[in-house]
Amino acid sequence: MSTTSQASQRIAALLDENSFVEIGAKVTARSTDFNLKQTQTPSDGVITGYGVIGGSLVYVYSQDASVLNGSVGEMHAKKIANLYDLALKMGAPVIGLIESAGLRLQEATDALNGFGEIYKKQALCSGVIPQITAIFGSCGGGLALIPTLTDFTFMEEKKAKLFVNAPNALDGNEISRCDTSAAAFQSEEAGIVDVVADEASILAKIRELVEMLPANNDDDKMENCTDDLNRSCAEIAGCVGDTSIALSQLADDGAVFEVKAAYAKEMVTALIRLNGVTVGAVANRSEVYGEEGTVTDKFDAVLTPAGCEKAADFINFCDAFNIPVLSLTNVKGFKADKDSEKKIARAAAKLTYAFANATVPKVNVVIGQAFGSAYVAMNSKAIGADITMAWPDAQIGTMDAKLAAKIICDGQGAEAIENCAKEYEALQTSAEGAARRGYVDQIIAPEDTRKYVIGAFEMLLSKREDRPAKKHGTV
Repeated sequence: MSTTSQASQRIAALLDENSFVEIGAKVTARSTDFNLKQTQTPSDGVITGYGVIGGSLVYVYSQDASVLNGSVGEMHAKKIANLYDLALKMGAPVIGLIESAGLRLQEATDALNGFGEIYKKQALCSGVIPQITAIFGSCGGGLALIPTLTDFTFMEEKKAKLFVNAPNALDGNEISRCDTSAAAFQSEEAGIVDVVADEASILAKIRELVEMLPANNDDDKMENCTDDLNRSCAEIAGCVGDTSIALSQLADDGAVFEVKAAYAKEMVTALIRLNGVTVGAVANRSEVYGEEGTVTDKFDAVLTPAGCEKAADFINFCDAFNIPVLSLTNVKGFKADKDSEKKIARAAAKLTYAFANATVPKVNVVIGQAFGSAYVAMNSKAIGADITMAWPDAQIGTMDAKLAAKIICDGQGAEAIENCAKEYEALQTSAEGAARRGYVDQIIAPEDTRKYVIGAFEMLLSKREDRPAKKHGTV
């Protein structure tokens, strides 16, 4: 491997020291059209091989922008496709480090066919081995499908560009008005990018992610837990609003890897460790605390289209790789505005389907409000949660007791409505009332949440669940 190219330096920084073994170093372009015969194409613009991260096998390709701007031609694509074949045989993750001008125009249909070969390998490997991409330079046109076909996408905060159509090619837009190719847009607006950071931080974060993920869909990854399994979470009751903080309190030694943190912030999706096991966490959020301990964002405790889709995609990933799912529920309904109404029914259906369809162990903890169909969609017992817990002051029912009382006692005066609200709250919206009907399995003190959740997942470790025979669902 060349020690001078940036592509090779990225691989060296990503992998354990001196662990990289290059494959296909002597491959060059075959095409001779447009004077390519006279052009040097070492490794055909992509370095491919394998190495280890934390001692675990991974396959890596890194595009070399110093060779024809890292453009994808026939042999370039074949090297990546071959890497996927090896990774599939060995059951190990593939990591792509992208910096490319895109399709190599001099190779035309050969290059297009190469794109298709990569897409097909990615589709075949989806749900079998983890796929990760990091974008450090340009990633445009058909190349933009490669990161979106993978499970996790990282993007360098300043130089990286991700686009299908360049910003200036969009009707009514030009780049100074809105840089749709920038990391900020792709992470905050499009929701494609999981992590935005500087280059060194991205490589470090990929290592952190790989160490949390199973190597493949048959790998039961477990680490030794050094944290106290019965540790009390004394401050967790104050984290109903910002559940990302609640998850850090629950997790072993605070080990949390939040994905798509900048997108649909009202829904938290994260990988956490509990008793050494990686668990996928999905949690409603109504406020965000900044580094200085002040609230930087506030949201209604409702399901939004973007939040539902973000969570559904994450649950599908967890289910594919046998990662148990934990949900923290605090939701009172669905977002109500014209733009949301176009999408919310379908998005909420996708969330419901993802929870109901997942056969991994599923635990739900109701930490605040749980009202109406939004509560049902958030991993309720009705759609398949194996164990449902609730904090003592949680509210579970069709709607807020005061609103229900106004409907039930319409026209009966303020005192009657107030008495009705108290009765309705005790009978129909309390955690105790839900537990009496079997919709809640355990009412737990907030500070004991960690030990009860760990206990539930430990009990569910050997879960097996048969489903009707079918090719696949259609939601």
